[in-house]
Amino acid sequence: MIKTLRLLLGDQLNYKHTWFLQKPDPNIIYLMMELRSETDYAKHHAIKIQAFFAAMRSFANHFSQNGFNFIYLKLDDTENQQDFAKNINALIAKHQIEKLEILEPDEYRLDEYFKQFSKKLQIPYQCFSTEHFMAKRNELEMMFGQKDRYLMENFYRRMRAQHNVLMDGKKPVNGKWNFDTENRKKLPNKHPVPQALLFQNDVRDIKKMLINCDIEHLGAYQNTIGYPITRNQALEQLDYFCENLLLHFGDYQDAMSDQEEYIYHSRLSFALNTKILSPKEVIDAAITSFEKNKDMISYAQLEGFVRQILGWREFMRCFYWTFMPGFAYENFFNNETKLPQFYWNANTKMNCMHHCIKNSLDNAYAHHIQRLMVTGNFALLAGVDPSEVDQWYLGIYIDAIEWVEITNTRGMSQWSDGGGLATKPYVSSANYINKMSNYCKSCHYDHKLKYGKKACPFNSLYWAFLDKHQEKLSNNQRMSMIYRVWAKMDTLEQEKILEQAQEYLKELDAL
Repeated sequence: MIKTLRLLLGDQLNYKHTWFLQKPDPNIIYLMMELRSETDYAKHHAIKIQAFFAAMRSFANHFSQNGFNFIYLKLDDTENQQDFAKNINALIAKHQIEKLEILEPDEYRLDEYFKQFSKKLQIPYQCFSTEHFMAKRNELEMMFGQKDRYLMENFYRRMRAQHNVLMDGKKPVNGKWNFDTENRKKLPNKHPVPQALLFQNDVRDIKKMLINCDIEHLGAYQNTIGYPITRNQALEQLDYFCENLLLHFGDYQDAMSDQEEYIYHSRLSFALNTKILSPKEVIDAAITSFEKNKDMISYAQLEGFVRQILGWREFMRCFYWTFMPGFAYENFFNNETKLPQFYWNANTKMNCMHHCIKNSLDNAYAHHIQRLMVTGNFALLAGVDPSEVDQWYLGIYIDAIEWVEITNTRGMSQWSDGGGLATKPYVSSANYINKMSNYCKSCHYDHKLKYGKKACPFNSLYWAFLDKHQEKLSNNQRMSMIYRVWAKMDTLEQEKILEQAQEYLKELDAL
């Protein structure tokens, strides 16, 4: 038998992969590594690093105990050369390896790295599917041909039909594809949200190691991690979501509250993006729960959740592979401003920004509307360089891997590609934030004012953004109504708003 080395990356923890459905083979060695090249290419959140390493170690331990031959290099192991190629070459020589096998990387950076590395190898090399995603990398081109832009809704409908998800023959269940209009409710006052399921995974050993290695990071190291780091925990988290949270997921998936960190969100993204769970089993579990509890769970809740997994998540990954690497350099508005200091410490008088950033710093978490319509919205209105925004989002969130982070940041949040991914910029004044949250009630600023000392910065910055980019955006059909509102404003009113915006832009760090 050929002596084979099989490499697994930190986001390739697929317990159900074909490799592990076979009996252990003494001629196959599995390799996992904790590397400075991966901790240092971005400034990651402390919780993110700890969670990844804990999940990787749990995965390796599980299969080692089941007879698989694993080599696991910890960050502080003396033989760890902190580089994929150097470690692999050393192990090839040490163990007389005759073939290298890897799973297809999901980041362009690593995909290119291993393509180049494979050319220098002196032994056979083969790359396999991670067997995780429901769509292929080139699914967009396969479905629609080569285009400059693709609509997620069209992709979502094709995926529903292709995988027979929520279908009644060739038609969608209940005769409608999308129930998004029913998924935009504000969380009522004193609404009893179920307590989040938080695990107590002891990661003090990883904390000690990372401190000793002096890893630059965001946030603070923890003694315990509340996210699922094993297959059993991830399944428990999935069951908890289906039993306790799915019934109102759709209703309040866009809602925000300074009293609730997670509301009805599943908190499954870390387990999904590390591949501990598969999208198919998550969708199947949600559908099964709905079928058993139709008297409690409305169809709109289920469809909203399925759309997040089968539509949004799969679409973002396909879009990433269709438009990289050029997508990473898009800057449609030519924004150059530095990210304000409060993104790093949450010290801002804007209550919405303070809460969303503090939650991000404390828990490496914020749900999609907090990311898109608060922190991302403000960054775009302030003209922040999208590369700065990219690095912040990639580093701070536990579920941030480039294929899912950069598409949401440059494509949706910052509209850096000029509409290749989203049909309009996701910008708003304080009105939207007030509509979907309780942040404005206890804020230093008044969400109703456009100018003056207490005027909410979102208001003047919103109108100034529209005014500045009118030439680029006025022909956008989805923006035409708001431009008509701006045009009807009194000239003096416009001047006061723009003057206020300029004052705020000069002192962003003080807001």
